[in-house]
Amino acid sequence: MNQLSIATAFCLPAPDIEALNQGRNILVMPRIFMGQGRLFALYPTDIEFNSLPLEQYYRPGFIPTAKQSIAELNQDKVKIKVWAKCEDCQTLDKPEELETLSKLTVWTAAALHKTLEQRGHIFLAYFRVYRLPQPLEIDPVSNSQFISLPYAITVDENQAILDSNQFETLYRKILNRQPPEHPELEELENAIAQLTLTDPDAQFFKDQIQTFLGWKPEQRCKISENLNWIYTINQLGTTAEGGNYEKGTAFEKIVHQSLNFLGFELDQNAKGGAGGMDLYCTKPYPMVGECKAGQSIPAGATQELIRLGGTHLGQQLFNQAVKLIIGPGKPTPQVQKSAQEFKISIINPMTLEKLVKLQAQYPGSVNLFELKDYLQAGQMDDKINEYIEMVVNRLKLRSHIIQLFKQLNQPINLDNLIGAYSFSNPPQPLEREQLKEILIELSSPLTGYLGRTPDERFYFLRELIVDQSQSFD
Repeated sequence: MNQLSIATAFCLPAPDIEALNQGRNILVMPRIFMGQGRLFALYPTDIEFNSLPLEQYYRPGFIPTAKQSIAELNQDKVKIKVWAKCEDCQTLDKPEELETLSKLTVWTAAALHKTLEQRGHIFLAYFRVYRLPQPLEIDPVSNSQFISLPYAITVDENQAILDSNQFETLYRKILNRQPPEHPELEELENAIAQLTLTDPDAQFFKDQIQTFLGWKPEQRCKISENLNWIYTINQLGTTAEGGNYEKGTAFEKIVHQSLNFLGFELDQNAKGGAGGMDLYCTKPYPMVGECKAGQSIPAGATQELIRLGGTHLGQQLFNQAVKLIIGPGKPTPQVQKSAQEFKISIINPMTLEKLVKLQAQYPGSVNLFELKDYLQAGQMDDKINEYIEMVVNRLKLRSHIIQLFKQLNQPINLDNLIGAYSFSNPPQPLEREQLKEILIELSSPLTGYLGRTPDERFYFLRELIVDQSQSFD
């Protein structure tokens, strides 16, 4: 990677820099025409370029972020986190284009009109933005558009905020003044913006929407910090000593949380305790279960499940339900025999943890009706591991197809893809109809990995990143 030297910083309002840093904007409005290829560190300030208040200058969904970025400005030191390369610069003097341009940026139409009114024209500079390896802290300087850094810094293009394809897509969309493809998702992102300041789940959802919209890169197989409870499933299921009621209850609670996360709907009245059934899932199919924390599954666990399940559900519904025991260790021959006789599945807490990790890293990847086929009589850890491997291989196949479109870098139809796929060292051979079904799936608005033209050609939108050495151990 080429080493580049930067000696100048470009001063911008801190919210504008944050929008660039998040990948939701690639435009800035300099006061002078900017030459292609110029490099700058981006120096955050609280200055305003026109007389509008912040609430009228930025679009509603961006206002919480704008306020936060202003609040984070340090009076003693200025922290520079990113640098940019100017890829293009144009002059805008047509008021009729400002409404569409606003929808493609974080600025309101009012802010753009005010800027045009004050300057007589707007220079639009397209910035490709990169993170610095380490933030640079410098003493504040008097506000101006450009300042000299106290010393030149050396950078490279390793840490781009948007990859080349994402940047090119946004660049073409703005250049051609094309309206947003998914305005309804942008409205949803706007609607939950305020919630993200206090709710980790809202922030996770917002991140997912921004990734889908191409405002930020796809996360590489990371589990969000608010889901760290997943890593305690096996621990809670295997460290409790027999008879420890508190630890047993903690394990029951995390099993409920895990099954709910996978997509089951649970009867909240089934919470174990004296004479109570540990869990009862009502949707998408009935499933009853017992949670046994400790070092091994007690010999009477299967009989307990049969007695409690039949009593609480009635024999007919109980016979139709999937029956599950979640507990540690290798079941005794007696437990194994009863499990086979009464069609009870047994899995270890670690197996449940693996399933939940899979769902967390690849939301929607666990199909509960497919999973049902693997919940057969006896100890099913190996079968569930087979299912997990099948799902990961399915994800890797789709990732391969998406990467193929990224490399081709143009819309192509199914017939052309068949040839390209066969010569791409594919993970597995596919028939025409199989490939077609996958393309339709990947181009669905609910997945959004590929785009689809009216004449049935497909093109790259965003990556599905799957760790090729994926392990859930």
